[in-house]
Amino acid sequence: MIYNSAQDWLAAPQKRVLLFGMSGLGKTHLANLLRCGGGWFHYSVDYRIGTRYMGEHIVDNFKKEAMKTPFLAELLRSDSIYIASNITFNNLAPLSTYLGKPGAQDMGGLPFAEYQHRQEQHAKAEVAALMDSAHFISRAKDLYDYDNFVCDSGGSICEVADPSDPDDPLLNALSQNMLMVWIEGDDNHSEELIRRFDRAPKPMYYQPEFLTQKWQEYLSNNNTEESKVNPDDFVRWTYSQALSHRQPRYREMAKWGVSVSAQDVAKVKTVEDFNQMIAGALAAN
Repeated sequence: MIYNSAQDWLAAPQKRVLLFGMSGLGKTHLANLLRCGGGWFHYSVDYRIGTRYMGEHIVDNFKKEAMKTPFLAELLRSDSIYIASNITFNNLAPLSTYLGKPGAQDMGGLPFAEYQHRQEQHAKAEVAALMDSAHFISRAKDLYDYDNFVCDSGGSICEVADPSDPDDPLLNALSQNMLMVWIEGDDNHSEELIRRFDRAPKPMYYQPEFLTQKWQEYLSNNNTEESKVNPDDFVRWTYSQALSHRQPRYREMAKWGVSVSAQDVAKVKTVEDFNQMIAGALAAN
């Protein structure tokens, strides 16, 4: 780790962290707090994915939908209108919409093969965006004179890295530049995340083997076929199992850094609170 003790962290002139864990436990909340508190550069991996690596795919998808309307199609062909994604750190809907959900197309679903293709695009984009963090550490200092850097990673970071492999190239690159910080939730958090997801199902990235297995299980358990799958029903069914699938991978990733509880994260109100929380985690490590 780049900080070996609480003293190292508190005395460091440059503080660099990568926050990871389940979506909804406070990664972006902490990153926003640090940015607004001053002196911290906020690097959002999902934002980088949606702008640099998948922005063209997202906009082309918008255009495909617009081309289905003759009025808009004519305007597009004559370059009379411009379609763009308005993705932000706190609104990643354009990326989620592009990833989509597999199932019946008359319910807004994608053919499973197309869904797998978009998942593969996302995996490559996520790795690239994470690897870009070292460049942005330098860029934040050179351009904006930020000494401190927080990488707000996506919930699927544990799906694109192998935390059990000491030679994993992604985790080695990340841990050499930043302190890896796991925000750890408990069963109550998982239940709340499942309830929240059930109210408003969102697209997610899944490890290919896990996704294929769950797709086949769903078709078999429901005695149905691809063209009849309710997309929201499938992702609801898969989501809770994905949380269980990810938890041990997050735990293994925490060995590359430190862990803090979601309860402690909820108590952080200032940059100093954050620094003290990380110092405590290093002291307990």
